[in-house]
Amino acid sequence: MSTVLVKGAHVIDPSQGIDGIADIVIERGVVRSVGESTGAHAGADVIDAKGLIAAPAFVEIHAHTREPGGEQSETIATGARAGVVGGYGRVCCMPNTRPVCDSAMIVRYMCGRSAEAGLARVHPIAAVTKGLSGAELCEYSALRDAGAVAFSDDGVPVADAGVMRRAMQAIGALGMVIMDHCEDMSLTADGVMHEGAVSMRLGLPGIPRSSEASVVARDCMLSAETGCRLHICHVSTVTSVEAIREWKKRGAPVTAEVSPHHLTLTDERVWNERTGEVDTHAKMKPPLCAEDDRLALIEALEDGTIDCIATDHAPHAPALKDNVFDAAPFGILGLETAFSVLHREFVASGKWSMANLIERMTIAPARILGEIGGGWGSLAAGCAGDVVLIDPERAWTLTVA
Repeated sequence: MSTVLVKGAHVIDPSQGIDGIADIVIERGVVRSVGESTGAHAGADVIDAKGLIAAPAFVEIHAHTREPGGEQSETIATGARAGVVGGYGRVCCMPNTRPVCDSAMIVRYMCGRSAEAGLARVHPIAAVTKGLSGAELCEYSALRDAGAVAFSDDGVPVADAGVMRRAMQAIGALGMVIMDHCEDMSLTADGVMHEGAVSMRLGLPGIPRSSEASVVARDCMLSAETGCRLHICHVSTVTSVEAIREWKKRGAPVTAEVSPHHLTLTDERVWNERTGEVDTHAKMKPPLCAEDDRLALIEALEDGTIDCIATDHAPHAPALKDNVFDAAPFGILGLETAFSVLHREFVASGKWSMANLIERMTIAPARILGEIGGGWGSLAAGCAGDVVLIDPERAWTLTVA
């Protein structure tokens, strides 16, 4: 059908301030209107959404789809499918693939694979430095023209401040954003979890808060100097929050994200009480931190210091993840479960409204990308007709495929 009528839903679209019963009319994949019922639409495919919430499909600005090179863990098609399962219409994927997404050819390949999948739209984020080396800058204009929506060396930091400053000058001149993995590898060393009482109890090498926070502070300063928009990825510590809050007050063009696991879990989860063993599924980077960090992240999201939610969806094949803790790779799933986990933790408990959560997963992440994200995470007329229908009363069980 060329016309779809979503009828009688409770529509929540924070981009327009809509929060009430309405119909959504979509023609040829584009939103035509959101409003009171105007009667039948001849030939329309009608979806009876009475009792459901309809919202713009969620926007994911930080995921790892692994393709090319890591197809045993994820592909662009399976990542797009995971996005749809979790309510996402757009998934931006990081460049730490093999080969690295640092050329226009690879960007175009990834865009083509997304089109073939025909599910959630997958948008490549291109590398800041060639091969994620932290040394030679990429050709940003060519990458943008090929379809890159932002730039990042996520997975590793840009360790050299001079290189980062030059990258900011070049990317800022294009009006685009750097998405920053903040980590001082000399402080991380061989750490595998947050450094604190739990790591000491378990006898595992820890990663100090300063590993993240020191680079956050450095790059916020560089952003203020260059005027380049800087987006801090997967903020995990109270000290990073303090640095971001201070530089925002000073007017630096800085935004930040937080992941569902850092909002809902702590380093205590590394020890699995049921199995009596450390749990590699609780191993990610940045690591799960202490309860005071978790509470600081929630407060920062609520007061606007942190701008949006991003999953950092980072799957690994079971053969890689089911290993001794030190040897297992960092990473956790998120696309399929993010909304449900956050709804249970914050909306069902009465801490947030449904509109609060939807905003942080739709228009808020879309705004991070500037003009490129225009029209994402919105049901305004003329926007893509990507709608997620939510049954807030329905329970479901996550099972391993």
